[in-house]
Amino acid sequence: MLAAVLGLPLAQAHAEPPGGGVRALDVRSFRPVEGPTSGPAVYYRVEEWPTGVGLSGRYRPPMETVTMGIDVPEDLRGRVRQVRWRWRVRTFPTGGDECTPGRGDSAASVSLAFKRGLKWYVLRYVWSPLTAAGSVCDRKRTLFVARDIIVLKSGGLPDVWREEIVDVRRAFVEHFEDGDLAADVPDLVGIGVMTDGDQTNSESAADWAGFELRY
Repeated sequence: MLAAVLGLPLAQAHAEPPGGGVRALDVRSFRPVEGPTSGPAVYYRVEEWPTGVGLSGRYRPPMETVTMGIDVPEDLRGRVRQVRWRWRVRTFPTGGDECTPGRGDSAASVSLAFKRGLKWYVLRYVWSPLTAAGSVCDRKRTLFVARDIIVLKSGGLPDVWREEIVDVRRAFVEHFEDGDLAADVPDLVGIGVMTDGDQTNSESAADWAGFELRY
């Protein structure tokens, strides 16, 4: 049931922007938001390919995990309906499994961060080496943070680009408001990406490109 409600059908729900508005995000603007903030410890770099510019992450143990993030423009924070991106895996972390404590490494992830008052809500979409697509893992609920990890892709061949389109408002209410489509959805304030292998002590690598906010 979760796969039908929260997995691929939701992520691919609409091919066109709901209101016709699209704003591209420049991958050059992603900055470290968790972990080391400068120098070679930041294992991401901007690359140019025949298809355009993208962000590459290459994790090698025993590096500390780094998350890269970008702010959603203030004028769009309450208006975004969909987030689109492309990603590909270069290297899967060996034995990574987001639903198993101590092995929660992802080949790639994209996190959508919402904020209401002092509370953060995070939907973290991952490309997992092993966990089945549609799985929801490691739910976290505290006074100040609510977070779900959703397996959007599982396994597959490396070096193959995939496109995702997430209906962010519907995903929010399904995860945090018991599916109540009339519920208030807080502003989408940021987007983060990560590849890591620190728990499995293995290499992991992925690329991201084509981020768009649709409203």
